[in-house]
Amino acid sequence: MQQTSVINSHLLFIARQREAGGVSNTSKQFNWNAILEHAGVTAEQYLIKHLLSKKMKKILLNRKYKLLELLIIGLLIPTLVLVNRLAENVILILWLITVYGGSIYIKYHNSAKLKEVLNFQAFTKKNINIILIRWMLLTIVIYLITFYFYNDKLFTIQRQNPYFLIVIFFVYPILSALPQEFIFTTFFFSRYADIIPERLQILTSAIIFTYAHVLFINFIAPFLSLFGGLIFANTYKKTNSLALVTFEHSLYGNSLFFMGLGYYFWGGSVTIT
Repeated sequence: MQQTSVINSHLLFIARQREAGGVSNTSKQFNWNAILEHAGVTAEQYLIKHLLSKKMKKILLNRKYKLLELLIIGLLIPTLVLVNRLAENVILILWLITVYGGSIYIKYHNSAKLKEVLNFQAFTKKNINIILIRWMLLTIVIYLITFYFYNDKLFTIQRQNPYFLIVIFFVYPILSALPQEFIFTTFFFSRYADIIPERLQILTSAIIFTYAHVLFINFIAPFLSLFGGLIFANTYKKTNSLALVTFEHSLYGNSLFFMGLGYYFWGGSVTIT
């Protein structure tokens, strides 16, 4: 009822403007009827859409809504996946969240082009050297952890189906690393900057990234994810590059699968035949 009243007020305003000569049907600049007719909508439909758009924007940018959204993405969804044993659908869930987050990010938080969001300019010699040196050192740590504590998983894929490993190397960066880094870095730092103090943003990103891995129902996945989350959040915070942080994430992810610990990042129940 209230919405109808507002719409009628807008229509009445336009009508009065026309009568007063402020909005002329013959004016090239303010030919509202022609514009609306060309768009295939009535004045009432246009006003409804306009009012709903303004209301939706107000809701989506509200700090309380953002906090609720963060709790849903970072806590509720992983918990539901864990309780209902839906880890096998994790890729689909990641991309559904990415589509939701991407639509909000594009409309309300970033007007930059895709190449600026990816920011390939961050692939400098200095950044690449830091990432590769750190990755090589930590890959040795991953090997030692696998060798001493999970020896039965060491090089599992190579022994059972080496061709599957090649598929992982090419598919994992796009299907898994990319949506994860968009959600936990690009979207996170842009969307929640006004509700999380800057000094806590990297840690918070790492914590929700870690909790997102409890759904695999084992200790090793969230344990390693905490360190990974800190590394990836720090890289993005310094470079503002989705492409670079996805590249770094892919290096560690592929190393885990190569060594055998990737088993624990796929529901802890991967069967390779």
